[in-house]
Amino acid sequence: MKNIIALLILSSSFSFTDALSGDLPDYISMCTDCHGDKGVSSESDIPTIAGASDVFISDTMLAYQDGTRIAIESKYRHGDTARAATDMKKISKDLTEEQIEEIATYFSEQAFVAAKQEFDDSLVSKGKKTHETRCKKCHEDGGSSADDDSGILAGQWTPYLREAFKLYRSGERVMDEKMKKKMDKLNDKQVEALLNYYASQQ
Repeated sequence: MKNIIALLILSSSFSFTDALSGDLPDYISMCTDCHGDKGVSSESDIPTIAGASDVFISDTMLAYQDGTRIAIESKYRHGDTARAATDMKKISKDLTEEQIEEIATYFSEQAFVAAKQEFDDSLVSKGKKTHETRCKKCHEDGGSSADDDSGILAGQWTPYLREAFKLYRSGERVMDEKMKKKMDKLNDKQVEALLNYYASQQ
């Protein structure tokens, strides 16, 4: 068993020993310059990626890389904030498949931390009901599960999710046909209730 572990470490350009020592490669530490330490975002327009599944993270990176997901320009939030604004297409375009896999593995093994934010308590039960009838099949456990490979909604920043809903509903952000049918049936009040339900899970 020890020999197998040693072989796995030697076969990768980035090892978990590196992560434990805090010595992250640039292509991973660069992610934290926007998404926060270990992928836990302190910025309401930037999603927390810690704890999401490796499949979800790698699929997202590949979608940015091939242009099927819209990339929103953003300034750096940590590190050298004087750097020019960038977007996820620019960041992902030169990453290798192996690097994307390592990014996905690293952040999937970090703990998700729900955002501490305000929400309208009067809308939570309505949002929960809408989630149960419209979203539950793909976003399990109230949107808190990473195992469904659909991203974590519960505890995610509301401003980020609100913008995501806006892009989905306008057609600017690509989604599969099943999700499109569900999204097309949501009205503004239901979307707002969903956002407050997800925000309430802290």
